[in-house]
Amino acid sequence: MAGELFRKLEGVQAIVFDAYGTLFDVATPVFKQEAALGGKAAEVAALWRQKQLEYTWVRSLIGVHADFWAVTRDALNYTLENFAITEPGLADEMMTGMLKLEAFADVAAALPTLRAKGKRLAILSNGSPSMLDSMLRAAGLEKLFEQVLSVEEVGIYKPSRRVYRLAMQKLQIADAPSICFVSANGWDAHSAAQFGFQAVRIKRAAVPDDRLPGKLAGVVENIGQLLEVV
Repeated sequence: MAGELFRKLEGVQAIVFDAYGTLFDVATPVFKQEAALGGKAAEVAALWRQKQLEYTWVRSLIGVHADFWAVTRDALNYTLENFAITEPGLADEMMTGMLKLEAFADVAAALPTLRAKGKRLAILSNGSPSMLDSMLRAAGLEKLFEQVLSVEEVGIYKPSRRVYRLAMQKLQIADAPSICFVSANGWDAHSAAQFGFQAVRIKRAAVPDDRLPGKLAGVVENIGQLLEVV
């Protein structure tokens, strides 16, 4: 039970979700091409995601922004070259797959129930607006969120405080703890907690807890468990 994992969260007006890895499975485009990847799908998925995130962090630090589509393609090109995968058209197909990622099984059932409890729902993502729009429409989730916010509005990636502040501005919420921020990415959840949100990490993978600033409000195993604590 979620109540055993952490305390009831008080004063939550809005629940703001990360998208990639939290609501949507970023490995979808890779495993759909498993045959073409010669048994290396798991390794390709892991390295592609690693480089995708690394490139956002480096670009933020050096002040040279490119949107998430460009960063994702750069990361994919690096990954395919690393594994000496040269099949024509494969990279284009995998990038197209990023526009229709599969939502995790717990998402579609839990989100309408959270809305029915009177919680405002939003997304705060590294994704570009067009990527997020395509992904949400493909999954049939586009009507569930009051705001779908992209880092493109501030021109820098998470975990910049400017990104988390964007959620407060767009939702017109002046008190940071009134937002429950939910992410499966430990670095993202901790950074949101350090900013001031009540941050919850979804433990979608059996990995150790991150050693980072920002005290989490708690950890859940799926989005449905949020229903018990907000």
